[in-house]
Amino acid sequence: MQYQVFVQNPSERHFVASVVNVPGVTGEGQTKEEAIAKAKEMLERQLSLGEFVTIEVESQPPAPRNDPWIKNMGIFADDSTFDDFLTEVAAYRQQVDAQESEK
Repeated sequence: MQYQVFVQNPSERHFVASVVNVPGVTGEGQTKEEAIAKAKEMLERQLSLGEFVTIEVESQPPAPRNDPWIKNMGIFADDSTFDDFLTEVAAYRQQVDAQESEK
C-alpha cells in the first residue's frame, strides 16, 4: 500500500513527517529522509496492531423537522391583498421607527 506523507521543515536541521489521514503517525529527524523513515516505521507498527476496513452506510433521508413555520409556508401565495398588507406593515414600521428616533 502507498501512503502520502506531509513533510515539514519547521527549523534548520529539524524535519517532521506526518502520514496523511492517519492521525498521530509522525516521525521527526534531522533530515527529511530520517523523518520519513521514522514515520514509515511508526505506520508499520500501527498497522501491525490493527487493520483498515471499509464499511458501507446506507443513506437515509433527513428526519422531518418540527418547524412550526413550515406548515404555514405559502398560505398567502394566492392572496391578492398580501402585497398591500406588506406595504402597510412597512409604512407602520417606518412610523414607529421615526417616533423612536425622536425620543
